[in-house]
Amino acid sequence: MTDTAKLVLITGASRGLGAALAEALAPGRHVIAVGRTTGALEELDDRIRAAGGQATLAPMDITVPEAMQQLCRSIHDRWGGIDMWVHTAIHAGPLAPAPHLADKDLDRSIAVNLRATARLVSYVAPLLGQTGRAVFFDDPQGGEKFFGHYGSTKAAQMALVRSWQAESARTGPEVRILAPRPMPTSTRARFFPGEDRATLADIRDEAARLLPEILKA
Repeated sequence: MTDTAKLVLITGASRGLGAALAEALAPGRHVIAVGRTTGALEELDDRIRAAGGQATLAPMDITVPEAMQQLCRSIHDRWGGIDMWVHTAIHAGPLAPAPHLADKDLDRSIAVNLRATARLVSYVAPLLGQTGRAVFFDDPQGGEKFFGHYGSTKAAQMALVRSWQAESARTGPEVRILAPRPMPTSTRARFFPGEDRATLADIRDEAARLLPEILKA
């Protein structure tokens, strides 16, 4: 699959890198934008349409299995499948020492970063078929001090994705893992509140940098 992809599913599209990639991918394609915040998705839709693109908005929580099943069934019934899935949804649990991780924060991190990703892989894989492409984004915070909630579950997510990547290497779909540069997202602001955000990569610029890697054959 190359830049001829026409139907793109983006989970985590309401803000941050997901929203920027939705805008970057929209020209010449139809974007199915999934996110929890309806208002942010509507603003994304306005920007996409102003640029001449098309989008279908799906304001949903990816941790609700029934919602994701219905979404994927609707995609199948309407289009038959998708060309690409870009997964940017993530939960940034608060920083805490390993002996003091809160059950509710760890449970939410597991639910979003690992369990929902695993479910989505099983739901979306049939829509991608053998020729589609799934794109994920690594983050090397696993094992760093105070990153127990986020780092452990993000590392587990990447382990799951790499397993799928190896399993589907010959049969498809293609699974691609990219590494974005640090950006001034709300997630990073929670982790590094005193950081000079001027030194970080602009989110739209980073989406533009990643786009050729996402689309190349």
